[in-house]
Amino acid sequence: MNNNAIVTLLIVIAVIIGGFFLYQKYADRPSAVRDATTDVTAQGGATSTDTGLVADDELEVKEFTVTGKPFSLTPNTITVDRGDRVRIVFKNEQGTHDFVIDEFDVRTPVIGAGKSATIEFTAGSAGTYDYYCSVGNHRAQGMEGAFIVR
Repeated sequence: MNNNAIVTLLIVIAVIIGGFFLYQKYADRPSAVRDATTDVTAQGGATSTDTGLVADDELEVKEFTVTGKPFSLTPNTITVDRGDRVRIVFKNEQGTHDFVIDEFDVRTPVIGAGKSATIEFTAGSAGTYDYYCSVGNHRAQGMEGAFIVR
């Protein structure tokens, strides 16, 4: 075996090992919790009594359970009002999947069959946003839905 082949083999092994550790870093991260609107507590501790705003911990949470399996997400439409605090419990029935809404910067970790993950965020701007599974080509095969903010 010549030196070029050995160097190429070592580079390939290093890339594979690096990719494995990078995957582990993102696959094991805790559920994302992201507030897509103004964070009341970050504005000097404002509460509903001094600004008319309601602090996040005072909001009623609207909870939805989304079930993932090859190749569907159920329900395929979720509708909320602008400013609602939303909790999504993502339950994976089969395969390996996650739940993503790009515009609100929310994402569950990739989870296996029989597991669940929870994300919570505030529905900011009105509009229709896609939610989907970002694993492989699952989205293209039908693992997506509409998140509607009125």
